[in-house]
Amino acid sequence: MFKRLVASLAVMGTALSALLIGVPAAQASTGGTPDGELHPSVGMIVFYQPDGRFRCSATLVSPTVLLTAAHCTEGTLGKTLVTFESVVAEAPPSGLPVAADPTVGYTAADLAGHIYGTAYAHPNYSNFTDLKNWNDVGVVVLSEPISNPTSDLADLNRLDQIPSGSLSRTIFTGVGYGTEVRKPDSGPQKPQPMTYPLIRRYWEVPGQKLTPQILQVNGNPNDVRGTGGSCFGDSGGPLFLDGQIVGVTSYGYTANCRYLDGYQRVDIPVVQDWLATFGVTP
Repeated sequence: MFKRLVASLAVMGTALSALLIGVPAAQASTGGTPDGELHPSVGMIVFYQPDGRFRCSATLVSPTVLLTAAHCTEGTLGKTLVTFESVVAEAPPSGLPVAADPTVGYTAADLAGHIYGTAYAHPNYSNFTDLKNWNDVGVVVLSEPISNPTSDLADLNRLDQIPSGSLSRTIFTGVGYGTEVRKPDSGPQKPQPMTYPLIRRYWEVPGQKLTPQILQVNGNPNDVRGTGGSCFGDSGGPLFLDGQIVGVTSYGYTANCRYLDGYQRVDIPVVQDWLATFGVTP
């Protein structure tokens, strides 16, 4: 299983939650529903890395801190742009600012008048190489506090309290700005991830497997227990249980976002101890 997972991540690792802005072959959630203002604490983050500009999803967990994935924060050049607009763009162009110099990423001058911050990845992030020490969690610390609604972390070991045999009957809610899987307007009519519209969506998924670091769920939109799953651009977005964050989107198994999804647990000591250094606690 570990070899199959890594093989999938070699293709989808940064792509699942961080897709190039403006590239036609981008994406959003599979079978998700437009969120409107149901989850106003969930935002989209945009950032530069050496190979381009990317997007992920994130959740405001304090007036100055957003929770996201490590693969959305490690190696960031410059600052990270944040928006909480439910609808960023129905069609291209996105209207998002660009860096004056992509080789250094966003600067404060580039993002004047916008919400922005500095990205940090968990120091023990394994870059998808160690299932026992996955630690795919990161934060964006804002340049100044904002008054947007926040979401709470689940208590320590919350997922371990789900009774044995009940995980597949437990329904979680994911939220993010990922690509939408649908039939294109022209050409072959095979459903595929589409970059636009660039909006916040939510979906419901049943649990599938729980490990000390990862919660795996069934993101197949044909599963009658749920409504879909995550896709490119959803990475770092929250997974809620009873209104609290139990995980962040980390990976998927297939390039068309129609199978199993993996979420980094945030109810475990190695994550919560690190988040506490930024003043974030359950």
